[in-house]
Amino acid sequence: MPTPRLLVIEGNNPATMAEHVSFGGTEASRGYANLLRELLPVAEVDICYPADVTAGLPSGQSLEGYDGIAITGSGLHVYGGGDEVTRQIDLVREALKTGTPVFGSCWGLQIITTAAGGVVRKNPNGREIGFGRGIRLTEEGRKHPMYAGKMDVFNAPTVHLDEVVTLPDGAVLLASNAVSKVQAVEIRTPGSTAWGVQYHPEYPLKELAIIVRRIGTRLIGEGFFAGEADLSEFAHDLEALDLDPACKRLAWRHGISLNVLDKKRRVSEIANWLEYQVLPMRVKRGRG
Repeated sequence: MPTPRLLVIEGNNPATMAEHVSFGGTEASRGYANLLRELLPVAEVDICYPADVTAGLPSGQSLEGYDGIAITGSGLHVYGGGDEVTRQIDLVREALKTGTPVFGSCWGLQIITTAAGGVVRKNPNGREIGFGRGIRLTEEGRKHPMYAGKMDVFNAPTVHLDEVVTLPDGAVLLASNAVSKVQAVEIRTPGSTAWGVQYHPEYPLKELAIIVRRIGTRLIGEGFFAGEADLSEFAHDLEALDLDPACKRLAWRHGISLNVLDKKRRVSEIANWLEYQVLPMRVKRGRG
């Protein structure tokens, strides 16, 4: 049997990727791919960059040929339009016809929603940054395999300014919080089933720290931090917790629970997607 083959769709354009790397970060797609390889060591993982007009699918590959497709976050906005956005919508719309399971984080959820006929807007509640607090499973979410082993109420790494406001037909709301009603969704199309979350289970705390530094001027302007020193202290604390998740002092200071600090719990949505969507579909397709 062939080995599992996964595709990661990078949501950012080349400029944002380069800027993030210049701050010491990892490209979103590479970080996602590394996590998928960790969770499913036998898998081969490809990356594509639809926001870059020069980069398509890897040579010789088709969307149908993948066993799972994951979509990263992005600094783009669906309502901003332009080729960088429409190419991604078109690609995901085609992916949803293939039967291949799809998973989206943050921008990934928004692109899946748009491709399936839903609507994304700028969140009138403002930005959600650092941690999504008090994310609560709906009745459907408590029974859903994506949340197997998850607490009914949890926190998660997050950074987003936009949100899903109108779900497409065939969508089931799985989780909400006070900032965004749509924190997690299952979307079923005639072709595929997609799971999406508005937060970032794939992000380690060090990546959050880098994002905070990278968009720091905006965050100070929006009132999240009093100034550069305040922001730097927060980012430094995140980096320290990334190195030492057992640091009670910093976990208490920032109200960060084991849902975030324990990696197995943090990434469980993605692990469950592999277990309950990707691998069973491989069997159904006669691939494994």
